[in-house]
Formats: sequence, C-alpha cells, structure tokens
Amino acid sequence: MQGKVALVTGAGRGIGRATAVALASRGARVMGAARTEAELESLAADAPVEVLAESVATAEGCARIVEETRRRLGPIDILVNNAGIGSVGERPIWEQEPQRFEQSLAVNLYAPFHLTRLAVPDMTERAWGRIVMVSSTAGEVGGPAMSGYCASKAGLLGLMRSVAQDVGRFGVTCNAVLPGWVRTEMADRKAAWEAKQRGVTVDEVWAGRAADYPAGRVLAPEEIAATIAFLASDDASGINGEALTVALGGLW
Repeated sequence: MQGKVALVTGAGRGIGRATAVALASRGARVMGAARTEAELESLAADAPVEVLAESVATAEGCARIVEETRRRLGPIDILVNNAGIGSVGERPIWEQEPQRFEQSLAVNLYAPFHLTRLAVPDMTERAWGRIVMVSSTAGEVGGPAMSGYCASKAGLLGLMRSVAQDVGRFGVTCNAVLPGWVRTEMADRKAAWEAKQRGVTVDEVWAGRAADYPAGRVLAPEEIAATIAFLASDDASGINGEALTVALGGLW
C-alpha cells in the first residue's frame, strides 16, 4: 500500500491508533482523525501520520474530515471506519434513554455511512479502494442493556454488505472486522462499570473475559490492526462483503 492515502477515524487511541500506525508502517499516507488533540499529538509523535481533531457525530464533521484529508494528502484510497462509542451508560430497553440510543447510531452507524458515501468516489474513479468497517461481536450476539451498541454494530454489517455490492465492480472492496474483547480504554470503562454493578474488581472482570476464550486471554489492539491492514492490502483483493471475526475462537 505504498503511497496509498488512508483515512482512519477514532485514531487517537485503541484500535484506531494501532491501525494508523500499522498502515503508516506499510507505506500508506495516513490521516488519523479523532476528537482529542492530546491523543492525536501523541500519535503524530510516534508515527509519520497527519492528524485532524474532528468529531464524526455529525454529517458536517464527517464532511470536514474527508475534505481535509483530500486537501492535505489527496484522493482517499483506504477508509477505516473505526470511531465508535461503547455501551457504558446504556440501560435495559424499558429504561433506555432515546437520546443515548440515537447517540450510538450517530457515531457507530451514521458516521460510517456519511464517510463512506463521501470517500467512495475517489476509489471508484481510480478503480481501486479498500473500506473496512470496525463492527463488533456484539453486532451478531446481543447483550443486556446494550440496545444502542448492538443495534448500531449490527446495522454496520448490513451497511458493509450493501456497500460491497455497490462498489465491487469498480475494483473496490468493503469488509468488516468484528473484534471480541480488546484491552482498550473504551473496554476498560465498560469493565469498570461492570465491576461496580457486580461488586467485584476490574481485574476480576477482565479475568472472566479472558476465561471465556480458548486462548485464555483477550486481544491486543495491534491484533485487530493487523487484520485491518490485511483487508486494506492488495493481498485481500478477493475478499468483499465479509465479516471477519477476530475473537480468539470466542463467541463474545
């Protein structure tokens, strides 16, 4: 992917940061977008990437991200829709705040729609492109008090499959990765919330998650990033419309 222009959202930490670093190390020219300036400054200090502080929560923010990427780096070849919010703060469906549900959809589903819609013309015009949606095992396996998160991540798979059909004839692919438990800041917040609800320690929550996987451990962000980098490469040219689970053989 030498010289390819890659846009990675949610690049300030976790999977997004690891993905921006992985793509840059393979020769891509990367724009990392996220909300927090300090995290982006840290990323730029560690890897040769451009950074942009902007939220994907609105259509206008998504448009600015795409426009600024084009202005600085040129037409977009690779789009990684990674930015997302977790399920902390959600409640059982009869108590769920509609605003919280809509927030999940705005960031986890509507933003990938807007970004993909805006970036795809760059790819179809040059008959090459890679789109990777970062969904979740929660998009296929429901969880309690997670209606917004599960619905948005499941919807992302439907979006991916439809986009794959639209762009396939142009030499463009669209796929998704479905991470299981990954030790990220977002997952740590969920673990802290769960620990409080159950009256246990955060370490005990993580130990339980690890025990659910045959490998006896949870994933690192770099493992998800490596899978994304593969899907963004020429080696994955025959893969389109697929949801690839990265969960160490676990179901959740």
